[in-house]
Amino acid sequence: MYRQIELNPNRITSKEDMQEYMMETFMFEEEYACVNLDALFDSLCEVTDQVDIILRPDAITKICENEYAYKVLLVLGRAGEDNPNLRILFRR
Repeated sequence: MYRQIELNPNRITSKEDMQEYMMETFMFEEEYACVNLDALFDSLCEVTDQVDIILRPDAITKICENEYAYKVLLVLGRAGEDNPNLRILFRR
């Protein structure tokens, strides 16, 4: 299955927000999938559906203004390097 996800930076401003958002967004079944950033990375590397993560300029700005959101973006980028099913796309 193919999905496009437009990343919402307002949903990843804290660990708790990120956990809920990533569980919903990626439909992770395991409760531990987003316990921390390492677990998030591991879960993202196991995604088998083709997923495009869309980043718009305003989202990038908000992410860069929030230290935790920026860390999440780095995890998404690393997972995209390891998992060919994940792509990060920059759009206007």
